[in-house]
Amino acid sequence: MRRPLLPRSPGSTRAWGLALGVAADLVLADPRRGHPVAGFGRIAAGLERRLYTDSRAAGAVYTGALVGGAVLAGVVGERVVGRGVGWTDSRGRGVQVGAAGRAVGRCSVAPRAGSGLGPVTSVLLTAAATWAVLGGTSLVREGAALGRSLEQGDLEAARARIPHLCARDPALLDAAGMARAGVESLAENTSDAVVAPLVWGAVAGVPGLLGYRAVNTLDAMVGYRSSRYTRFGWASARLDDLANLLPARLAALLTAVVAPLVGGRPGAALAAWRRDAREHPSPNAGPVEAAAAGALGVRLGGRTEYAYGAEDRPVLGHGPAPVPADLVRAARLSRAVGLAAAGVAVIVASRLRR
Repeated sequence: MRRPLLPRSPGSTRAWGLALGVAADLVLADPRRGHPVAGFGRIAAGLERRLYTDSRAAGAVYTGALVGGAVLAGVVGERVVGRGVGWTDSRGRGVQVGAAGRAVGRCSVAPRAGSGLGPVTSVLLTAAATWAVLGGTSLVREGAALGRSLEQGDLEAARARIPHLCARDPALLDAAGMARAGVESLAENTSDAVVAPLVWGAVAGVPGLLGYRAVNTLDAMVGYRSSRYTRFGWASARLDDLANLLPARLAALLTAVVAPLVGGRPGAALAAWRRDAREHPSPNAGPVEAAAAGALGVRLGGRTEYAYGAEDRPVLGHGPAPVPADLVRAARLSRAVGLAAAGVAVIVASRLRR
């Protein structure tokens, strides 16, 4: 009997797809043109123009339509590639599994050897979705490039890179402000753009990957405390908070675990997390930024200038303010946390039966 190309359990194909998608991000990073997330952003912007009113209800409809559409696309994709996959019943007789996962005839209990197309296409679909929603490699490159620009004293080039990392107004930032903004953004975005998508991909497959990226993208677009979005963006912001509750804490824990790779101590990262995270206005940025501050031995927080105004943030961590060299260390920390999260996601996915 011919051996199957890949392990056939749903968990195994999902784990293979996540691993392949992470590898694709490491090699390819984000495409310069035609990024799927950018396409989703254009759709979201167009729908905002049609639906916008200064109310929570309108924002909830907007968020529900876009996130629901992304999840539905993932469900349809998984069912399409799963249609017609061969399985065998308990007597070894072939049965056909339809898109809804119901066997025609007796209940299926095992995939049929030789029916390799379904698992392969499932792996490729998961890999493509994983690569599309991850932003780890581009994030690390941008952070390291910002650090190099600041080390060279090229503030103009550094200011040009700030919008690639965060929503702060670069014109209002000096070199120290850009260094702090870079470290904080690397920490938060490692959770948002790497750890969280992998967690949702591990537990919910392609619908989880696409749905989470939709939630996080909408939060980045309308989840601000500005006069325009305080009410309209409320649903997107709260849904993003909910979707990141577990991933942010996993990111903080992994930050402590890999702290020695950047010259830090796990105990210092955990202590900063316990002591300082609760003071942060964000329930999810607080743990990851505090843990990063402890791991790097720097002090984060303080007055923060955004395009829509300024906020006074609590101090996170003990130590000096970040310098450009700390941005390079923060980029290495981000890479290490992302790889550790990938390992956790693959293990979790491989243990799931559905």
